Amino acid sequence: MIMTRNTDDDRVVFFDVDDTLLDTSTFAQTARRAAIELMVDNGLPLDKDEAYGVLKTIIREKGSNYGKHFNVLTQVVLGHEDPMLVALGMITYHNVKMALLRPFADTIDTLIYLKSQGYRLAVISNGITIKQWEKLVRLNVYSFFDAVITSEEVGKKKPDKLIYDVALRKMNGDPEKSVMIGNKFREDALGAVNAGMSAILVNSDVTEDDRQYIKKEQLDITIIENIGDVNTIL
Repeated sequence: MIMTRNTDDDRVVFFDVDDTLLDTSTFAQTARRAAIELMVDNGLPLDKDEAYGVLKTIIREKGSNYGKHFNVLTQVVLGHEDPMLVALGMITYHNVKMALLRPFADTIDTLIYLKSQGYRLAVISNGITIKQWEKLVRLNVYSFFDAVITSEEVGKKKPDKLIYDVALRKMNGDPEKSVMIGNKFREDALGAVNAGMSAILVNSDVTEDDRQYIKKEQLDITIIENIGDVNTIL
């Protein structure tokens, strides 16, 4: 059967997830501190600030998607893994993280608005596919998104052009009519622009040098303070 294609089908809004749709950094920090406090209270022989510092170093070295941060922590501190302390850390971290998991205040209204304007929505993330889908499901926004494209499945991370090209092909999107919304200047904004898309930066720590570079190169990058401001641009 031949289907007639809607001329708006190639308009796609791609989102980053962490610190774009939700405040990942804050809830992750709170959850990690809660885990450390319980581990110290149950025998990890460091004070809480010192233990948290060691954990942050491990996360920085191993990456946030590594699944055994607490295993490494006990190995570093004790010279061997302590299953009980690891279990305490993991369970506390996940329980606190899930209890705090909330979208930014204007996230859902923005997603509803974009759908009402005929955009199709997808995610491009430097992360693990199941973890990103889990966040969307727990936030109850999964039904807005047609696809989640991750560095895990593509084999390349943002800002590599390949992950954007794969996402555009998967969504059958026209780069000139599509936009990437994220919080990181290099990964989200420059990566999208290099793939022929426009970009919107939100909740970003973009520097004055970055702003001057955008202006000098006349890049199609818009900087906003709140995700709700997307509604005034698209």
